[in-house]
Parts: sequence; C-alpha cells; structure tokens
Amino acid sequence: MTASADNAEKNTAPEADAVAAPAAAAVPEVAGHPVPEALRLEVIGVHSGQFGAPDAGDTSGYGGTTGVVTLAPAATRPYGEWFDDVVDALIEDLTEADVDPAAAIENVVVDRGELTLFITREHLLDVARPLRDDQDLRFELCLGVTGVHYPADAGRELHACYELISLTHGARALRLEVTCPESDPHVPSLVAVYPGNDWHEREAWDLMGIVFDGHPNLTRSAMPDDWVGHPQRKDYPLGGIPVEYKGASTATADTRRSYR
Repeated sequence: MTASADNAEKNTAPEADAVAAPAAAAVPEVAGHPVPEALRLEVIGVHSGQFGAPDAGDTSGYGGTTGVVTLAPAATRPYGEWFDDVVDALIEDLTEADVDPAAAIENVVVDRGELTLFITREHLLDVARPLRDDQDLRFELCLGVTGVHYPADAGRELHACYELISLTHGARALRLEVTCPESDPHVPSLVAVYPGNDWHEREAWDLMGIVFDGHPNLTRSAMPDDWVGHPQRKDYPLGGIPVEYKGASTATADTRRSYR
C-alpha cells in the first residue's frame, strides 16, 4: 500500500464512523434546564379490560388486555410555527421579573398543532400577566378554565386548563395547564387578570373541587350550596334514582353493575 493510499484510509475512517454513529435523542428542556423525566411522558393511568367491564360481564375476549395511558410527550426545540417566539418572549419576561423560568414552566408540549405550557401553580399569576400585557404576546382573551381529574396521576390528580387567545396576533391559541393534588386542591384565581374567569372558576370548584384562592366569591354554580362532593370527579359515585315500570323496576346506576 502506498503512503497516499494509507493516508486516505486514515482520513476517511473517522468519517465513516461518524456517519454510522446514531444521533443522540434531544432532551426536552426549559430555559436550559431539562424537563424532569417523569414529566417527559406523564403516565396518568393504566387501562385494563375492554368496554368498561372488569368482571365476567366482558364477553369480548379482550378482558385481559392492558395499556398505559399517557399525556402528550414533552416537546423539543424547535417547536415550530410561532411557538418558539412565544416561549422565548415569556422566558425573557419571567427573567426580567426575577422569576426563574424553569421553576415557573414545568413542561412545553406541542401536540396536534397546539401549544400547551404546564405551569407550576405558585407561578400561575407570574406567567398570566406577561402573557396578557407583553406586546409580543398579547393573549388578551381567556376563554375560561376547565378541570380534569386523573385519579392515577399521583400528586397531580387535578388539572386546571386555561385556553388563551391573542386577538392582536391573529387569534393565536395557547393553553396553560396547572396541576394540584387531591389532598391540597388549591390553584390561584386568575380573575384579577382575566375577570371573565369568574363563573368558570366557580363551576370548576363546584364540579371538580379545585379551590381557586383569591376568587371574589367562590360558591357553587350548578349544585345546591349544601351539596357534598364534586360530581364530575371520576371517583364520584354514579348514584341515580330508581325507575319503576309496569311490572318491573330498574335500580340506580351504581347498583346495577361494577364500573371502572
């Protein structure tokens, strides 16, 4: 082998190795801090059986199937569309306000063309104000808050979801999601920032049991004032009223069969 051929072999070998080496998977991060591993793909439950019948009532043959139920995975940069610009502007605003962006923003999710920011409840107001007031953001409209109950999401069973719209920037839509445990179901009220949330927070308290601290009048909106419990939680008993027919009767839903 000639010297030139030998040098050519040495020069091309590292390039071949570099091409063969697989690229490392990008790690989701917020302001340079990696998203906690448990939140990169948040497990909210395990589905067992089929058609809601965990007992012998399932005749489909799929009673032994199981599946893990997760939320949408954490996103990595670039997020796409205008999402990067909004997240960067929010991080800049939080930094200027002496708020650690990584402590305020738990996670960034991009799913089905929608941007969701998971926010720690302690910093919900710190995030909402610049989202409304910053000229580069201007999410002036909040469509309200809805509650979701994931009984198997330990320590994060209750989720409050806010839909924000920027009329200034062509109806951009952004979702904020805040979690709290059933044992301490408190989230700051956003009525001071978005007054239209008043009745929405009352309804989320009434039906889901999320307490919005600082709300001017947090009372029930659908159920009687003396009602016990929050009917839209997934562990709330079905209940019902017995129905009588001619020669027969139907028992209440919670006594007819066992539901998941």
